[in-house]
Formats: sequence, structure tokens, C-alpha cells
Amino acid sequence: MGRKFFGTDGIRGRANATITPELALKVGMAAGLTFHRGDHRHRVVIGKDTRLSGYMIENALVAGFTSVGMDVLLLGPMPTPAVAMLTHSMRADLGVMISASHNPFDDNGIKLFGPDGYKLSDEVERQIERLITDDLSAKLAQPADMGRAKRIESVHARYIEFAKRTLPRNQSFEGLRVVVDCANGAAYRVAPEALWELGCEVITIGDKPDGFNINRDVGSTAPEALAAKVREVRADVGIALDGDADRVLVVDEKGHLVDGDQLMAVIAESFKEDGRLSRDGIVATVMSNLGLERHLASLGLSLERTPVGDRYVLEHMRAGGFNVGGEQSGHIILSDYSTTGDGLVAALQLLAVVHRHQRPVSEVCHRFDALPQILKNVRYKSGRPLENDIVVKAIAAAELKLNSHGRLLIRPSGTEPVIRVMGEGDDRDLVEAVVNDVVEAVGRVAA
Repeated sequence: MGRKFFGTDGIRGRANATITPELALKVGMAAGLTFHRGDHRHRVVIGKDTRLSGYMIENALVAGFTSVGMDVLLLGPMPTPAVAMLTHSMRADLGVMISASHNPFDDNGIKLFGPDGYKLSDEVERQIERLITDDLSAKLAQPADMGRAKRIESVHARYIEFAKRTLPRNQSFEGLRVVVDCANGAAYRVAPEALWELGCEVITIGDKPDGFNINRDVGSTAPEALAAKVREVRADVGIALDGDADRVLVVDEKGHLVDGDQLMAVIAESFKEDGRLSRDGIVATVMSNLGLERHLASLGLSLERTPVGDRYVLEHMRAGGFNVGGEQSGHIILSDYSTTGDGLVAALQLLAVVHRHQRPVSEVCHRFDALPQILKNVRYKSGRPLENDIVVKAIAAAELKLNSHGRLLIRPSGTEPVIRVMGEGDDRDLVEAVVNDVVEAVGRVAA
């Protein structure tokens, strides 16, 4: 059965249209009731990014949670991975992050974490959905049992210390000049402070949020500003976070972008050398480059693929006992430390490798040559174009042309009526030809 509210990463939509105060109130009530387990005093931690609508959603959630007897600890602007960590560390029954990640400011969302710091299962989300649409008036707390809310001021220092402790004792990055782009988002305080405390010379951009400028021309989805700043100040490295800091991309000293595939290769190889890799392989999505897979194979490591989404990566990691995984887009999950993608922690692991080797980032982070990868989108009006005979035959013919010299991936978008056609291989002209063949076929039946 399809879900009405939850998507692949919580509840997300346009603020005050999809994500309304009424919905946030009901989510607070429903989630609070779902996590009423036992006779102890229940509590929830709530963090947010820097969007203007965060104030509205935060207050509505507080009303919902306190109305069903849960105490609320307000963290203020904090990265998503910090909220996940603090939920578990502070023995909360539930954690909430108010964020729409890398989306523009006029979107927002609600992500929920269980007491273990992991995102909720589909089944628990379905339970919450059922309660959201129920009449909960009979389940409200008695006046004497309503919850209290208070702001917690020490959480920034706690998260910074947590991030630093993922490194060896006495690790120092003295001598590294780092530009960090905080995307005018949730990490605008903690990321620069953590890097400075570790000895970096820190230049910061995207650190002046005003409620409207989160992700606007900055951050991991717009790394051009970071690349320009790195070249301007002759920095050793640039670090680009997104709005809620659960993903990271890097810019080398020449201003060239380093994606999540290269970062995973660096970290996996480092972990293997140190004996910290729990399995002989890592987990990534179907979008990761074939060059990464070949590189890992040359090291005796496997690449296990999942559908797109860090949630699916983490589920596969937990099921298979892997401790390194992620996405090309920069979600890097290091499960020895975090229960979700953590941009700052992944960046610190990379800096540790750079500092150890005393070589430029352009050398350290170039572990393989990425194969030509071409992605095109075809919009359709209705129906299931991938089941049409014309499209099926075109896909079969395209795969025959590639003849094991590349990959072809065709999938419908999970958020809009679009078919995504991705091809990669050693011969760029061949890849472009087969992608165009499939795009043309889909376009013929989708018009």
C-alpha cells in the first residue's frame, strides 16, 4: 500500500503548503504516541536547519509532542547526523530533524529517528501514518501529565567532540588551509569550529544563514563558489556540505570537484590498510561509477549496489555487516561512528588520509579514472512507458550494443513523472549513442 506522508527520507514538501503547522502538530502527536513505551518520562530531541519555516514547524511539533506527554529538548540548528547521535546519546525515545536537506529554502521536511539513532522502519512509519489520520483527542495527556520543553545549549560542543573522537588521539591537521562551505545551513557553527580545533587554518563561506539563503549558490549542490574560493586563497582543500550536513563533496587544491565515489575509494582503502574494514567491500548505489567498482576489485574489494537513496545503502550495510558505504552525491556512511550519512565525519576521515600522506588532495583523491557516464531524463504524462514493447526492444538492443563494455540503467524517478536513462562505459560515443536510442524510444511512447 502506498504511503501518504512519508517518502524515502521522511516527510518533505513545500512549507505552509504540504508541510503545514497542522501536519507538524499531528506528526508530533502520532510519533509521540507511537514511542510511548514503558512508564518512564518520555522525551524527544528536535533539531533543525536554518530555513525560515523551521520556527513554525518546530513550535507545531512541540505542541504535538507535549500534548501527548513527551518532554521536548530543543537543539536549535544542528546537522542531521548530530540529531541522530544525540537522540541515542541523550537516551531520548525519539529524534526529529526539521530539514529538506539540499532543497531550496521554501521546502522543508520532518525526519524521524528511533532511540537507537537510526531512521524509522517502513512499518513504524506506517503506524505513525495511521495515527496522523486518526482522531487522537481521546489519547491526549491529562493536564498534569503534559510535557515540558526546553532549549539545550551544550549540544554544539558535544557534537564537535564526537566528531573529533572519530580520529586517532592527538590527531592534528596543523598546516592545512581549508575552505569549508556550510551551505548557509545547519553546520554553519559546528563545522568551522571542529576544523579549527583540529589545527586547520579555516576560511569559511556559506556561514551566514538568513532563513532564505540555505543552499542558494553554495553547498554540495553548487560547489562553484567553493572552487573559486579555494583557488583564490590557495587552499589545500575545500569541503562542501549540504543544508543539513549529511552529505559532503570535496574540491582539491586546483579547484576540481571530488565526488562521493572517489571519497569512498579513499576511505575504503585507508580502512583496509589500517585493518578497520569490517568486510572486504563497501556498499553504494546503482549510480556509482563503474570505475569505482573496477578500482575496488583491483584491491580485492567488492562493490555491492542498492537502489538510489542513503536509506537503502544503510539497510544493506547493517544486513551485511559493512562499515563503509554511500552515494556518489556525497552521502558517506561510516557505521562505526554514525547511524546516518555524516558530512563532517567523512571530511575528517579524508583529511586524516591527506595529512598522513603529505601529498596534494588532487593526488590523494584520484584513485581511479571515472568512466564516461551520461544521464538523460525523459518526462512522461502518464502510464508506464518502460513496459511498452517499443521501449523494451530499444533497451534490449542498447544492452546488446554495449556487449558487456558498460552499464545501462533505466529507472523511473521516485519524485516526479520522469524516466532517468543512465549509461556508462569505456567508449563515450557508444554510451551516448545507446542512451540516445533509449531516450528516443521512451520519448515516442511518453508524448
